[in-house]
Parts: sequence; C-alpha cells; structure tokens
Amino acid sequence: MTLHWTTKPFAALTTADLYTLLQLRSEVFVVEQACAFQDLDGHDQAAYHLLGYTEAGELAAYARLFAAGRSYAQVSIGRVVTAPRHRRAGLGRQLLSQAIAQCDELFGAQPIKIGAQLYLKNFYESFGFVQQGEGYLEDGIPHIYMLRG
Repeated sequence: MTLHWTTKPFAALTTADLYTLLQLRSEVFVVEQACAFQDLDGHDQAAYHLLGYTEAGELAAYARLFAAGRSYAQVSIGRVVTAPRHRRAGLGRQLLSQAIAQCDELFGAQPIKIGAQLYLKNFYESFGFVQQGEGYLEDGIPHIYMLRG
C-alpha cells in the first residue's frame, strides 16, 4: 500500500486533520498501549505534522517533526504511529523514510534525535539510529534515546 503524504505546520491543519490525527494518537498511545498520559502536551503548535493518507482518505500513518531546539537540541521526530488496521503493510518503514526526508527538507540535513520505545530499537537502527545512553521509563513504557547522524 502506498500512501499520499502531506506535511503541515500546526496553523495549516484543518479541523478534520487535527481530529483524525488526535484520534489516531489516542487509539494507539492511550487505548492500545493502555497508557493514561497527557498526549496534548503543548508541543503540537511548534511541530510540523506528517500525515499519510490512504487512497480512500483515511489517516493511516502519522508523525510530528521538530526543528532543533524545540523538543531536543537536535531535530527530532515523535509520535510515530501507524493505524492498527493498516499494520504489516510496510507503512512504518514508509512513515519513517518520509519523516527523515521531510526533516532534511524542512531543517537541512543534520542529526535527528528520537525517544524510541525500546521494543522498536532494531527498527530504528535499520534507519541509522544509534542508542544514546541508558534506557528510561516514560509513562511506564521502556524507552531509549537514539540519534541518527
């Protein structure tokens, strides 16, 4: 499955875009992962939002992108998510490839830092990310910092 990709700053999101991206994040990060946390963290306004839509117009993949100095000292990617009903179709790889390419286009080629769920370490390593330091717990889920140089 190939998605239609668009990247928008917060101010350019339509109400429908915002609703569907928040719905997807809630479906996965709150409900599926059984994790009560404050998803609306005040950072969406500073982010670029990468949205991957199916031909039918359904949001199937999403990530938010930050300039250096916003989330970390480096450029960063966060809230990386694919819709459960579209998993196992290679969308995670498409999403991360698009996210890296968009970061390069928006901010220039430079290191990218992420806070990754530990179980996805090998996935991120396949894109050139390397673990930085020890692991940590975020909302009860093991995470690691990773950097792509």
